[in-house]
Amino acid sequence: MHYAFGYNITIENLSKDTVQLTARHWDIFDALKEMETVDGEGVVGRKPVIKPGKSHTYSSGCLLASPIGAMQGFYQMVNFTTTEEFEVDIPTFKFAAPFAIN
Repeated sequence: MHYAFGYNITIENLSKDTVQLTARHWDIFDALKEMETVDGEGVVGRKPVIKPGKSHTYSSGCLLASPIGAMQGFYQMVNFTTTEEFEVDIPTFKFAAPFAIN
C-alpha cells in the first residue's frame, strides 16, 4: 500500500537579478525510515525563469509507504546577470494522512 501526498511550492525571487531554476534535489523520508533521493532537471517539466520581485508556483506530489513522512532538498539556480550557479535550500516539510494524526 502507498499513500499519495500533494504539495504546492512558491519560489520567490527576492534578489535584484533574474534567475532560472535548472535542477532539483529531494530527499524523501517516510515513517518506516525509508529514504528516496530524487534528482532531476527543473520542476514538473519546466525550468522557470523568475524575474526580480516575481515568483513561480507549482504543484507536485509523492508516494510514501507510510502515512507520515517528510521532504527536504534544494534547487539549483543560475543568476542571469552574473552567470553564477547557486543552490537554494528547501526546508523540511512534513506529510501526514489525517487518520494518522491523533
